[in-house]
Amino acid sequence: MTEAIRATHSRLSLKLQIAGIDNPRLDVRLLIAAATERDPQDILLHDSQILSSQEISRVEAYVERRRCGEPVSRITGEREFWGLRYRLSAGTLDPRPDSETLVSASLSMMFQKANPPESILDVGTGTGCLLLSLMTEWPEARGVGIDIELDAVLTARQNASLLKTANQPTFLVGDWLSSLSDRYDVIISNPPYVSSSEIDNLQREVMFFDPRRALDGGLDGLTAYRQLIPECRDHLAIGGLLVLEVGAGQDRDVKKLLSAAGLEKIEVHPDLSGHIRCITSWAP
Repeated sequence: MTEAIRATHSRLSLKLQIAGIDNPRLDVRLLIAAATERDPQDILLHDSQILSSQEISRVEAYVERRRCGEPVSRITGEREFWGLRYRLSAGTLDPRPDSETLVSASLSMMFQKANPPESILDVGTGTGCLLLSLMTEWPEARGVGIDIELDAVLTARQNASLLKTANQPTFLVGDWLSSLSDRYDVIISNPPYVSSSEIDNLQREVMFFDPRRALDGGLDGLTAYRQLIPECRDHLAIGGLLVLEVGAGQDRDVKKLLSAAGLEKIEVHPDLSGHIRCITSWAP
């Protein structure tokens, strides 16, 4: 069986719509593009082109996975973040646009300094998207990413190789900062911050497809911060910047932990929806 792109698009969009999937037409367009190795824009501009039976089979398989709740990014194996494409794996979080707030906050806060940072550490690096996005903005910086999951570290190394930043970062397997001895001008992290009891209430795209270890922040969602913040304080250079993602309603508690660790000039940064997404602080 062969079929025009527009017919496949309409037929499968209806399937996702009936299943209650948000934005079904966009999702199917992206899945057609991935399955046929076309640009998503071409799906709109050249929708009279005929798909082969093999292409239709691949698209239908992708759409069935989406109908069952698997995110488009997991199906295609990549996600755009800070205008760059990042590969995903089972051991990595799927980067969300809200986390771009950490990159923009890092840039705006370091703009206050006379010189860009010489060194960046990304703790719990996952895909490496935070570190690598910053390294495209600060091409002279030395970057290190650390993650407890080997799969995540291998994925981050692959992303670094594909992006070809001016300086290639180092990605290490480790439990927080315990294996590190250097100090850094910027430390950035998106730690696990969902309380254990809330994980089963998350969207199914998150609950079933993001690694639980990267989500579970303990009974109150603050377990990672209690360990991470003192360790970061010990690894920040004089006048260094700490940038943390936080969950809804956690900013007050995280501020207290930052103050208790001796960090100063604590500021919150909202995401595009107006929710506090990021907290920055400085080492004295």
